[in-house]
Parts: sequence; structure tokens; C-alpha cells
Amino acid sequence: MAAFFDNLENREPAVREAEQMAELSKLVAHAQQNAPAFTRLLAGIEAAGVNSREALACLPLTRKDELIDLQRQQRPFGGLCAIKAPELNRVFSSPGPIYEPGSQRADFWRFARALYAAGFRNGDLLHNCFAYHFTPAGAMVESGGHALGCTVFAAGPGQLEGQVQAIADLRPDGYVGTPSFLKLIIDKADELGVQIASLNKALVSGEYLPPTLRETFADRGIKVLQCYATADLGLIAYESPALEGMIVDEGIILEIVRPGTGDPVPEGEVGEVVITTLSDEYPLVRFATGDLSAILTGESPCGRTNRRIKGWLGRADQTAKVRGMFVHPTQVAKILRQHPEIQKGRLVVERINDADSMVLHCEVAVAVPDNFADTIAATIRQVCNLRGEVTIVPVDSLANDGKVIDDLRPVDA
Repeated sequence: MAAFFDNLENREPAVREAEQMAELSKLVAHAQQNAPAFTRLLAGIEAAGVNSREALACLPLTRKDELIDLQRQQRPFGGLCAIKAPELNRVFSSPGPIYEPGSQRADFWRFARALYAAGFRNGDLLHNCFAYHFTPAGAMVESGGHALGCTVFAAGPGQLEGQVQAIADLRPDGYVGTPSFLKLIIDKADELGVQIASLNKALVSGEYLPPTLRETFADRGIKVLQCYATADLGLIAYESPALEGMIVDEGIILEIVRPGTGDPVPEGEVGEVVITTLSDEYPLVRFATGDLSAILTGESPCGRTNRRIKGWLGRADQTAKVRGMFVHPTQVAKILRQHPEIQKGRLVVERINDADSMVLHCEVAVAVPDNFADTIAATIRQVCNLRGEVTIVPVDSLANDGKVIDDLRPVDA
């Protein structure tokens, strides 16, 4: 049985990079010509020159939180979609609302790769507990399962007794859904005294999978792997049996950038996940997810050669309200750009003596004038319209957690 879904997974990294960069320039040209929003956003960009990560990093970001406004201005997809009916065969909705397209192309969301890594194969019966109502989650899994040759039972969420009965009757090979719902199904089966031992594998997503819960599933004979996906982008990364980080999907280009900017961070540093989808239908270019992660060095022991990430590490939106004024990561980034002597900075917000206090901690490796902190404080007042203190700290003393603003005030502050 083949170890990999296809031969893209074990390409030489240099070959993958060259092939993806060639695809990238074509994608930019396609987006400029066929997606009205990108005609505007990428105006003046020579597509043929966008053939490297350095060139990609110069393009503007499109943020997930901008989609609501973009879509209000131009229904249904804000001018970001490059297809129409009949190729556009579905429209989905996520909270916001944010509308997402579905394509008739097989495995449009690229879920087959993650399913294959989790052990699903041609002829398997897949018990799909992701929702089919409004959200594309159920359809994502179903299209990937069909691409593998699996039969899919459209279970959706809820109806625990019905879930248990269907598993007992149909004997599916594996489960796809959230880890917590799989635990609920197992507990309900135990309560009812019903055997569901046919389940031997699962692909989970949508929430945190605690190690103890993974062990609980393993004790029941269910090998569980997880993946990271969004309604806008489809599959982003997935676990392999090696269980060492998540492997980036072959159909995207992933960047990790400093929150509040579009600037890539050094490998290993936590930052915001930015994705470019190599998809003609929905060619999202530098789509800022708002999620935090970091690149893992080296290759997976499983033999897949694409980059790996640590998985989901939190949210990049760290906006804080200080003394009645909002302070955004973009403002902190602007302050740091004005003072290149600062290698890394973090704005710490606290409540001291019933008053808001903010201090910009700055890693500085070079000699600076005695009044350097005062100069930065003046920039803080200029950019944020707020008074802030400045502390110079040693290089590498700030935690590698992607935080630009660290709000330490009590939740009810």
C-alpha cells in the first residue's frame, strides 16, 4: 500500500519550491484578470515577477476580518471568487456572516490528503460528523472521501443515540468530526451497551485534541490524527502517523508573519498564519487567517518533505483597549519600524493602582543613546495617542509566542 497520497508529498523541497513559485506567478495573473477584488488589490503588480517568497511578501494582505465588509460591498464573495455557475455549484455561510464558494471540482478543499494520512482508503465507510448545514465542513470531508473512493455516511452533529445506532448497524471504518463529539459517541455507546468497535481510525479538527483524550481513543482501538483547516481555505496542514507537527498541504503556500504586519518571521518564531491558495476558483492571495503558529525545522520522519508547523497556537488579534483608546498590533509594528535598532518588541498592558499602564519591552542588541527610551516613548504618544513607558531588555528575553500586545489585566478590568 502506498505510503503517500501522491508523489507531491515526497518531492525534493527545492523542486516543490520551484514548481509552486511558477504556479504562484500564474495564480497572481489569473486573480488579477478574473477576481475583481484582486484586480484592484494587485493593481500595478507585474504577475510574472511574483515568483519567489520575497516577491510574495511584498504583496498586500487580505485579512479574514475584512471579508464581511468586502462581501457587503459585492455579493456574495467580495469579488475574490473567480468562477460562476455552473462551476460554482454551492454557497456556504460561516458566522459573520461570511460566504464561501464550493466548486464542482473533485476534492476542491483538498481533504483527501489528510484523510489518507489518517489511514482512510478506497472502499472504506467514513462516518462524517461535521455539519452539512450552512458551513462547508461536511462537504469538505465528503468531497475528500469521495476522491479517495470512500463511501460517506452523512451523519452531521447531534442525535447521539442515532449516531450510535448507525455505527452499530453500518460498521463504518472511521470517524471524522470534532474530538469531543467522538468522545460523546463513545460514552453514549457505553451507556447503551452497544458495540461500536468497527471504528479504528479518526481524523479530527475544529478544536483542541488533548493528549489524554488521544490516549483514551487509542485505548479503544481508534488511532486519531488531527488536521487544521478553515472554511475559506480548506485544508492547511495535517498530522501524519509520525505525530511530529503538522505537514503543510501541497495546494497552498504558507507564510508565518509578525502579527500586525505582512513581514515574514524567522523560522521557528511564532507569528500569524498567512496562506496563498493555489486555486483558480478561489485564488486567495496572502490571506491572513488571524491564527498563530510557527514553522518546525527539518522534515517529518514519515518521509513527507513539505514544511511543518506546530499547529494552532492561538489568535493573532491582540487589540487592547487602554484608557478608552484601542491599541492595535499594527500600531506596535509601526513604532518598531520607526526604530530599527529594536529587534523585537512587546507592549505589556497591566492595571496598576486601578489605572491602565502600558510598557513597551524592546529587545536591543546595539548601543543606543541614553535618551533612546524617551525617543521611543515619544513615538508611542504620536502613534497611539497614549502615554507609554519603555523598557530595554536583553535579546531573546521575550517569549516566542507571537504576542505583540500582552494584556495582563484581569478579565473584568
